[in-house]
Amino acid sequence: MYAIIKNGGKQYKVEEGDILLLDKMSLEPKATLEIKEVLAVNAGELKVGAPFVDGAVVTAEVINEGRDKKVTIYKKRRRKDSKLKRGFRRSFTRVRITKIAA
Repeated sequence: MYAIIKNGGKQYKVEEGDILLLDKMSLEPKATLEIKEVLAVNAGELKVGAPFVDGAVVTAEVINEGRDKKVTIYKKRRRKDSKLKRGFRRSFTRVRITKIAA
């Protein structure tokens, strides 16, 4: 059984027991999170929502919060003496999918 959920403008295919890095939500560890934006559920047969499946809920448990490795963005224009260096670190909430209810 799997579900496709939406979080932070991104879509994730999840199964029970999966560990995901979602956008930071400022939740305590071991807190329960219910995701109601379920786009599709496959429990033997595929149910696709328009846009969301009615009554479908994905339950997750928060493991921790943290920050990813830094990604360096470097732009250079040749022969123009123009360059730009920027860094980005994503903040995330790590969750474990505990239950998919259709």
